[in-house]
Amino acid sequence: MWYNEGKPEGRPSLYFSAFFGAGRGTPPGPLPGLSHHFATGDDMRKPKLIASDIDGTLIPYGRFTLPEELFPLIRRLERQGVLFCPASGRQYHSLRRLFAPVADEICCLCENGAAVFGPGREDAAPLLSLTAMPRKDALEIARQIAACPPAEAVISGPNTTYTCGAGERLSRDLDLRLHNNVRALADFSDIAEEIIKVSAFCPEGTEKPLGILRPRWGEAYQAAVSGPHWIDFNLADKGLGLRALCRSLSIDPGDVWAFGDNYNDVSMLLAAGTPWLMDTADRALLERFPRHCRNVPEELEKLLDALE
Repeated sequence: MWYNEGKPEGRPSLYFSAFFGAGRGTPPGPLPGLSHHFATGDDMRKPKLIASDIDGTLIPYGRFTLPEELFPLIRRLERQGVLFCPASGRQYHSLRRLFAPVADEICCLCENGAAVFGPGREDAAPLLSLTAMPRKDALEIARQIAACPPAEAVISGPNTTYTCGAGERLSRDLDLRLHNNVRALADFSDIAEEIIKVSAFCPEGTEKPLGILRPRWGEAYQAAVSGPHWIDFNLADKGLGLRALCRSLSIDPGDVWAFGDNYNDVSMLLAAGTPWLMDTADRALLERFPRHCRNVPEELEKLLDALE
């Protein structure tokens, strides 16, 4: 596992060398004719790994489930030697539930990159990277969020979400939309494990709480708006998590395709050799990343048409 970006603790998982064993899938590197399947006009490399944001990318805002056609595409990619990795601010348990048909076959970049898991069962999948926050700062951020009503503070461990006096709307979002492992506490100081993320749930929007919290914490910590009602604070970002995953699995980041739609995806898009931006993204992002996407499964189908 890699702890706090680049500090080795034990040895990285070795299952990946078997995944790319002789005779499995097409070889890595440039694939003749691949770019002809896409409308981008640039040279494209066959990926070893595809990382994708969830909300706003795989799932349009206002919807709650993945397109059913995604799961057979992930299995077909695996047969071609291409791993799939959702990259999200969501918890590991939440991601596994969302990707239930293929949960044991995928990597998971969770909590905006603060926790990265390899393939396997939930109780056995290797934790490849963990980026923890200083406990004192995390508790202080939570205290300041609670001082900005109606915003509510939520703290994340590696696979547990902690709440303190959660309101009905927050509880509904965590339970019914995200399906998190949730533990209610009398006080956040009772958390006994590493803290990897502190979030503000903002039922009236993120603009006002962000204006209060970012001047104090925005330089020391990543302050990411993760959808219409959430602000996340942690030391990681999706780019850091993606680089840690690539390092653990001996993948060149140039052999990664990444899909995203928002500013909290920028670090991941910059880290990947082939970044894709959803065509619903902000204009400034669309100008920054010229390779645009309307529908991720459609682009994966094009890739598979070239590989199979």
